[in-house]
Amino acid sequence: MSPGLLAGATTVHGMDVLWIADHGTAQAAHSGVIPSLKTAQQGFLWIDTTVEDLVADPEGWRSRIEELTGVRLHDLHLQDAANPAHPSYFDNTASYEMVIFRRLATNESTEQNGTAIGEPGSIPLLTNLQTHPIAFFVLPRALITVRHGDSTSCTQMKRRLNELRDPAPALTIHNDGSRVLGSVGTLARAPAGPAELMLRLLNAMVDRYLAMRQPLTNQLDRWQRELLNPSGRFRNWLALLDARIVLRRLENLCEEQYDAMGELRDAAMDRSDDAAGSGAFDARRDALLVRINDVMEHIGRVLNHARRMESSVENAVQLHFSATAHRTNEIMRILTVVTVLFMPLTLITGIFGMNVDQMPLVHHPEAFWWIMTGMLTVATGLWIWFSARRFLESRPYRIAEALARKAGLRNGRGPHSGDSRI
Repeated sequence: MSPGLLAGATTVHGMDVLWIADHGTAQAAHSGVIPSLKTAQQGFLWIDTTVEDLVADPEGWRSRIEELTGVRLHDLHLQDAANPAHPSYFDNTASYEMVIFRRLATNESTEQNGTAIGEPGSIPLLTNLQTHPIAFFVLPRALITVRHGDSTSCTQMKRRLNELRDPAPALTIHNDGSRVLGSVGTLARAPAGPAELMLRLLNAMVDRYLAMRQPLTNQLDRWQRELLNPSGRFRNWLALLDARIVLRRLENLCEEQYDAMGELRDAAMDRSDDAAGSGAFDARRDALLVRINDVMEHIGRVLNHARRMESSVENAVQLHFSATAHRTNEIMRILTVVTVLFMPLTLITGIFGMNVDQMPLVHHPEAFWWIMTGMLTVATGLWIWFSARRFLESRPYRIAEALARKAGLRNGRGPHSGDSRI
């Protein structure tokens, strides 16, 4: 029979211990007894704990884990799990596999203020991309999670597992009826083993990164339009710099996650006799490899999006300065033409303004009109000569529109829908 119910859940010395059975009964859930892995024939344990419990009494914590699972965790792995700055990482032993994954920190202040992801003008974690590590210890019949702080994905998974006993599960939905990206979602069945449970949790954590894409893209698009607006001045330089820093951090974070999952996939695919590992991935290996590849594909999407956004910001800044330089050149061209036109007129004015009594046309009654005619003739001649040399050609530069199209910001507009001339 396929895995069916969360058969038991209790708290042991601060640990949330869940027994996920595959026999379809719920006797242990009513009795509150967690069966021993040594005597139970089916099912597996999920032991969820916080790093505070581990740091408070490492030896006692490890002894309780050994009592429940029969496996003793290594000292260095416990130190890695307790390290709040540890990057995403994978390691394995003959008894278990360990995966450390950096997840997005729960934004409690945002939730309290009522600012939801996707609202106009809000970018989640833009100025400070906060992440916390979570350590997974995958045993053949147990999964141990060590969290730094609260984990929305773990909480939702526990609720979904309990909802397997409830015929009317509650979904986290938007107003339009779509499921919130990053939530676990309704479970059609319980995980078949600890490895599958870990991969489901990882998939939900990665989806929280994917949920950042749309609001981040919208805000960066608005900034790019401001950068390329010929009639405005961009003033959000510090915010743009913060966004570039966040994108670089997100890129480095995704690269570490992708490398860790790649090592996990290689270990799961290794079937050689001397391969190290607990055998937690031997059962349903092909299905687990599909889930690992799915998690890696999601991480790759976040990584590619971060790189595209960083490149788009860089291009927008460069195009902004290019457009500014072009506007400066246009202004200097106009000033140069005006200066050249008035230089001979200024010379004529200076000559006839000298205090010399004996000068042609000085005492002539129509001298003023002759001088004005000569000045107008010189100016007209210069204008015709500049026009012939195409110095005064006014070409319709569609700078803002062309640069916006190059930056990918047209959003489906036609090629003649707007005319931004400089």
